[in-house]
Formats: sequence, structure tokens, C-alpha cells
Amino acid sequence: MTHSDSFEEKVREAIANPKNLGKMEDADAVGTVGGAGCGDMLRMWLKFKDQDGKKVIDKASFQSFGCETAIAAASLATELIKGKSTSEALALSGVEMAADLGPLPPTKIHCTTMVEDALRSAIAAHEGGSPETKA
Repeated sequence: MTHSDSFEEKVREAIANPKNLGKMEDADAVGTVGGAGCGDMLRMWLKFKDQDGKKVIDKASFQSFGCETAIAAASLATELIKGKSTSEALALSGVEMAADLGPLPPTKIHCTTMVEDALRSAIAAHEGGSPETKA
């Protein structure tokens, strides 16, 4: 199995059973990147809770209108950021959030950047007191 085959298999596995896919009705913040006009769009919802005196991400969900890699990366990211403070989540790059997919082909890096930007946008909305921002 080549590196490319391994990457494609991991993406297929993540697509077959994506985690946290769909709109979160009780979200504290929403971040959106891209737009329908360009063909790629990702929206991320965050719900926070207080834990040991600090605010952490309790739940995260997403919707993606784009390629399979973006869906797989967002699925992995929404699992990884649970329980993290905003500063811990902001310290993660999109590539780090999608690390379980393995090294990404250069043509797919933008997918992880969209996930990172949607997360940053949602956190900015939360910290700014606005329910939604667009990056």
C-alpha cells in the first residue's frame, strides 16, 4: 500500500462515519469560512462549559460543502478540540488537527486550513460576544 493509498483509505474511513456532522442548535458560537460561490464552505459550531474554573469546548460540530478531505479533517478536529480551552484549541494548526489522516498531499492542505479558520472564526465570535463570524 502506497502513502497515497493509505491517505485515501483513511479519508474514506472518516467519511463513512463522520463524527459531529450537522448543525448544533444550542451552540454558543459559529464560525464560517469559504462560500457557496467558490465551491468550498465549512461551518463550525462550538458549545462551551466551565471546567475547573476555566471555559473549555464541550461540544463541536460542523457542516462542510467541499471535498471529502475537508469533511474528514473537520470530523477529526471536532473530536480533538473537545475539552480544550480556547487558547489550547487556537494553538493547534489544521494539519495537527487532521494528523490522523497522515501526511496530506500538497493539494489537500487547504482543507485543513479551512478547518483551522472555521475554528478560529467561531472562537473569535465567542470571545467577541457575537454568535457568528465569517473568516
